[in-house]
Amino acid sequence: MSTKISIKEIFYKPSNASLGDVIPFYEDGEFRLFYLHDKRKWYENRNPTWPIGPISWYQIGTTDFLNFSEYGEAIPTGSDKDQDYYIYTGSVIKAENHYHIFYTGHNPQFVKKNKNQDAIMHAISKDLVNWKKVPEDTFYADQKIYEKNDWDSPFVFWNSEANEYWMLICARIKSAPPRRRGCIGLCTSKDLKNWTASEPFWSPNIYYRMECADLFKIGKWYYLLFSTFSEDCVTHYRMSKSVNGPWILPKNDTFDGRAYYAAKTATDGKRRFLFGWNPTKTPMQDCESKWNWGGNLIVHEIIQNSHGELFIKVPDTINNVFEKKIDFTLYPLLGNWNITKKTISVDSRDSFSCAVSNCNMPLTCKISIKVKYIKNTKNFGLILRLGDDQDSAYYIRFEPLRNRMVFDLWPRTKIFPSTNHDSFLPGLERPLDFKKQTFYHIKVFVDKTICVVYVNKQLALSTRIYNLNVGKWGLFVSEGSAVFYEPEIYCLNNKN
Repeated sequence: MSTKISIKEIFYKPSNASLGDVIPFYEDGEFRLFYLHDKRKWYENRNPTWPIGPISWYQIGTTDFLNFSEYGEAIPTGSDKDQDYYIYTGSVIKAENHYHIFYTGHNPQFVKKNKNQDAIMHAISKDLVNWKKVPEDTFYADQKIYEKNDWDSPFVFWNSEANEYWMLICARIKSAPPRRRGCIGLCTSKDLKNWTASEPFWSPNIYYRMECADLFKIGKWYYLLFSTFSEDCVTHYRMSKSVNGPWILPKNDTFDGRAYYAAKTATDGKRRFLFGWNPTKTPMQDCESKWNWGGNLIVHEIIQNSHGELFIKVPDTINNVFEKKIDFTLYPLLGNWNITKKTISVDSRDSFSCAVSNCNMPLTCKISIKVKYIKNTKNFGLILRLGDDQDSAYYIRFEPLRNRMVFDLWPRTKIFPSTNHDSFLPGLERPLDFKKQTFYHIKVFVDKTICVVYVNKQLALSTRIYNLNVGKWGLFVSEGSAVFYEPEIYCLNNKN
């Protein structure tokens, strides 16, 4: 049985809990999204320590990423004496007359007992809802190749070339400097029960650790996804024309910024989607607190370009749910703006200029606009939730001279203990190749404390917006010139 949940918020979050790593599976027109269910009470605005208590797998289903069926707990945790006291990331596969989940069983208390902290564990189902653990199929790291206590995030697929099942496992090799041991390990099987460890699938000597491996193919290209926390806390990808590599670094190897993590993919046969989580913060402050583990679900659609590189766009269902246009007027606050029915422009080559709306933004809304700038413009962009002081606001800032987009706010406080000097919020930047006289189509989706920016069906940037709850929106240009086309703001349909 499942419970149907209508749209409460655009970006799903379970009641009184956080959504962690998503393990997507598609069948019969529905995305079945298994996820790590974290019952720690982030919503109480306190700062819990890690680890606190068991994390299990729950399941939701959706056809549109807006309305969800809640299927409840899929795999419960064991006791503090069991290997799966915590249940971490894995994968779902349909094979051998069953559905199979391979997951990480994690018990940090085992380290003191000189037992393996991590193991790969197995559960089976006939209907995707009712699952039975198969404890006899549990297996551990091959310590001739891999370290004992890092053995998780199994991703299982049928390799038709090798005529066997392959399992990618996030692990650490024993034969490299400690901070460079992170690898994607490999095990093989003929029956999904007995697994043989092999040399790593990919061991780049770059990362301390990798998480949440995923592998898929579009056309001629294979794609390997993984997330890291030891350098940038983001999801990366590599590409190859062979499942055996070599794995090529694309020009931009990430999908989103610091506030989007552990993303994995699934396809409906026509489109492929990326499922990750947008972390919360406790206390709920933009600068005064750190990112938590877990939060809300954010789904991006993946697009492949002619060179095989991957880009991101907003799913059509999320874009189209905002159909009700809001009437507004933009008026100059600073600078000499030229305003027509469809365009608003300013020449601000030696100053900062901004134009703002005559009304506040709804808590949940979409802003859509196109912009074209003139060569040597320092920066331009959008203002969100501008306060009555005409100064406090969030800024989506495009910086052509630095080939990047950043998310900023004012006032900035306590980003680091001694500074107000950071030019934007750490980790909230995206690379973007700018070309003069080129249109940049920007879509901004705001849902209470969450903000997601999409540019040109190319990139995304997710973040949280806690400090400023109410305010106007607008446009700005600093030391340059730009023309903004067709500014529009929408709220949800009345029926939603």
